[in-house]
Amino acid sequence: MEQNKCSRMLPVQQVKIEDAFWKEKQRLVREEVIPYQWKALNDQISGAAPSFCMHNFRAAVHLNNRREQQKENFHPPVYSYRGFERLPENPGELKDEFYGFVFQDSDFYKWIEAVGYSLIQHPDAELEATADEAIEIVAAAQQPNGYLDTYYILNGQDQIFTNLRDFHELYCLGHLIEGAIAYYQATGKDRLLQVACRYADYAASKLGDGEGKKRGYPGHEIAEMALLQLYEVTGETRYLELSRFFINERGRRPYYFDSEHPEDIKPGDDSIRYSYHQAHLPVREQTEAVGHAVRAVYLYAGMAELARIDRDDSLLQACRTLWDSITQRKMYITGGIGGTHIGESFSFDYDLPSDTAYAETCASIGLIFFAGRMLQLEADAKYADVMETALYNGVLSGMALDGKSFFYVNPLAVDPVACHKDERKAHVQPVRQKWFGCACCPPNLARLIGSIGRYAYTASEDTLYLHLYIGSDLKLSTPEGEVHVQLRSHFPYNGTVSIRVSGEGAASGKWSLALRIPGWCREYKSCGISLDDARLENGYLYITRAWKEDEFLELDFVMNIRLMQSNPLVRETAGQIAVTRGPVVYCLEERDNGKNLHLLALSANAKAHIEPFSIEGEKFPAVVAIGWKETEEPDQAGRLYRTARSVEYEPVELKFVPYYTWANRGENEMTVWVRRRDS
Repeated sequence: MEQNKCSRMLPVQQVKIEDAFWKEKQRLVREEVIPYQWKALNDQISGAAPSFCMHNFRAAVHLNNRREQQKENFHPPVYSYRGFERLPENPGELKDEFYGFVFQDSDFYKWIEAVGYSLIQHPDAELEATADEAIEIVAAAQQPNGYLDTYYILNGQDQIFTNLRDFHELYCLGHLIEGAIAYYQATGKDRLLQVACRYADYAASKLGDGEGKKRGYPGHEIAEMALLQLYEVTGETRYLELSRFFINERGRRPYYFDSEHPEDIKPGDDSIRYSYHQAHLPVREQTEAVGHAVRAVYLYAGMAELARIDRDDSLLQACRTLWDSITQRKMYITGGIGGTHIGESFSFDYDLPSDTAYAETCASIGLIFFAGRMLQLEADAKYADVMETALYNGVLSGMALDGKSFFYVNPLAVDPVACHKDERKAHVQPVRQKWFGCACCPPNLARLIGSIGRYAYTASEDTLYLHLYIGSDLKLSTPEGEVHVQLRSHFPYNGTVSIRVSGEGAASGKWSLALRIPGWCREYKSCGISLDDARLENGYLYITRAWKEDEFLELDFVMNIRLMQSNPLVRETAGQIAVTRGPVVYCLEERDNGKNLHLLALSANAKAHIEPFSIEGEKFPAVVAIGWKETEEPDQAGRLYRTARSVEYEPVELKFVPYYTWANRGENEMTVWVRRRDS
């Protein structure tokens, strides 16, 4: 792998968001989501599922205090299995015991990461004080040896790292690292970073290559890419080595997870297993995205990061293969992934049901992580196109427009009656929920929105790549001085983008701007600097020149309404059409189009236009098209079966709204895909 072909994400603090759309989303996270989630972590929201997260940390502090007070008379808890989720017998009388899911600690770590990113964009002394107090509680829960997982601290540390497959210690470590780094970069305070390093050091002393170490790796991935971030922040190679071990050891025979769970293996069984955990084959031999979708993309993001650091072409090729498996055969048009609720997993190729889709919010977020890291390896617009699609559709749909309720699952068709009465669709909610006992999605969404600037750009020694058109200001340091880049954007509903380059470093010599031409754009216009010498490569327009001190370019990416169809191998959407415009996928809601959306039809040549519309204060262009609705003949009404006949239609006006805005006006039907009628 050639080093000069790689680029790097810019630090969040280097990119100041100045974008009407995303500043509003970040304001929502800052003013609504972060305070709301802090209350949720402290179980202060009436009617919401309890978290127990901060309760567990405080209980661990109390245990540490008892150890200190009792000294040699202290008897630590001896491990007893408490289940994957443990609820109190009497919710009104919590003991100093562990409650919730085994990974409950991670909810705080994602929350503090979101806080860090928010403080970078918008300093807030009161929020920082709250975060500092919370960090002190977490730090006080850490054990003298550096271990920090409240499930085992409270239930018995004699079984630490004995069930890596199922019990999420390394998953929690990964989120602790990421949260600690974000807070350190935001505030300069390293209290939580020191906590994370001590836990990572403990893990490195117990796992990996070496005498007396277990050759284990995470059952739920994320520690891989987190450890690589910690290595780049601290320069400590043991974190790189541990991540490299986790990735290279994964899936090798004999299976490590067999040693943890011999009771699950039949004598003589030599079958491939652990595909749910992406541990069925060594990672370089995996050719299909399988298993739990969130775990998968977290792993693939870590693989891509390691490929960049190690210049590992074999790992890069594995990432390319897995990327194609997801995006060409297993991804919804919204950028959602995970076609089945069974195991929250990828299904088989082209199996993408709309009404039973899982498409977890976290999975789309993880796909963005994967895409962002692939863009560091190779500037190919296919990664940024998917990243943009997932961002504006599969991710934003996970949060209500007021920031106070959330989707875990993001289906592409919903009949509320079926959600309530059909057990097969019980995982699909027709309205967003206040919170979840398994609350990975809400704080994950908050931290992504806070760090969105990381994914907008990458930079190499001689090129700045613009991947997402998000209004922002950034400064690049060069040997000749600073280069200031000011990007102003009207995305996602208007394709006009302006770019101004200035600063003493701008006029120091030739360097390049590489501008992504979105895959949905068939025509663009420009004014300002000349594009006569620009070259188009892998979806990026490279402008290489000796820049003047202050130069301006405006691009207008024409946003036409596009009527899309799926690969005919996708059985569930064969003979159907979806509506998109720019990066936004649209849907029909019952509120605008009446009941029985499945009876509506649209032509691939339908006349369509946009009209101003708003939902809960969110302004956007709705897409209005002339379509049809199937009608019933009076003498056939009410019959369950009847003789086949030509279907009769009446013309109707169909109103499509952005998919991410659905279910903000109460419970009602929704569909992305519409029956196709061309005759």
